[in-house]
Amino acid sequence: MDGPFLGTEALRDGLVRKHELRSQCRAIFPGVYVARGVHPDFRRRAQGAWLWSQRTGILRGLTAARLHGANWIGDDEPIELVCSKGRSPVGIRCLQESLRRGEYGVHASLPVTTVARTAFDLGRRGRLDDAVARLDALGNATAIDVDAVVRLATTHKGARGVVQLKRVLELHDPGAQSPKETWLRLLVMRAGFPRPRTQIPVGRYYLDMGWDERHLALEYDGDHHRTDRNQFARDITRLEELADMGWTVLRVAAATRSADVIARLRRAWDSSSLH
Repeated sequence: MDGPFLGTEALRDGLVRKHELRSQCRAIFPGVYVARGVHPDFRRRAQGAWLWSQRTGILRGLTAARLHGANWIGDDEPIELVCSKGRSPVGIRCLQESLRRGEYGVHASLPVTTVARTAFDLGRRGRLDDAVARLDALGNATAIDVDAVVRLATTHKGARGVVQLKRVLELHDPGAQSPKETWLRLLVMRAGFPRPRTQIPVGRYYLDMGWDERHLALEYDGDHHRTDRNQFARDITRLEELADMGWTVLRVAAATRSADVIARLRRAWDSSSLH
């Protein structure tokens, strides 16, 4: 058995004996086991949580987002379920709420909220910027039908966070390829700059975000740009080629202060001209 299973069912069906269940398997949730040596990765944990719900739960929230392909969701995040069971064990977050027909389906052999319903749930929770980053990641992985999400908001008028959701949908951009790119985009917009376009094609490259009419771009550099020597060399060539095409590229790193980002952008903006 390379996946999670209910101990009671395995014993009933003669797949394992009691001493084998104790010695050769380990519980990942109450009553849910994997064979020793099988790593309970995120997909197996999601399946295990569904089994714990006696196959009645529907995977939702961040769990649904990751199953739909969204990045930047940690392996140790609790598995989120809509279910009617009582107190949730460690590692499972069970919510008792109603889902209407059409708000969930089967994805990767598991019952999961649809992309639209997942976006509806994520856009209403937590801080505004975090919610935008989550929707950016979901939209980057799979198309979000914004109109469908708006219809859900109309259907669930009394749901908490609907006002924030509308703002999140306005700010959402599937072109962001990391939470830091979302942070950078929101930072410059709040400073009064026009909304930048994301994933701008220039020659054989794509720029994180910028303004075509000014040939001005912003890019967030992760640690690999600094620690990977080959990447560092490629970055030099890339910036030289972009400069030859008339583009100014401002690079932002993790340690860069927000005020410094805006100051650098203002100087570049004032010195750039419309094309």
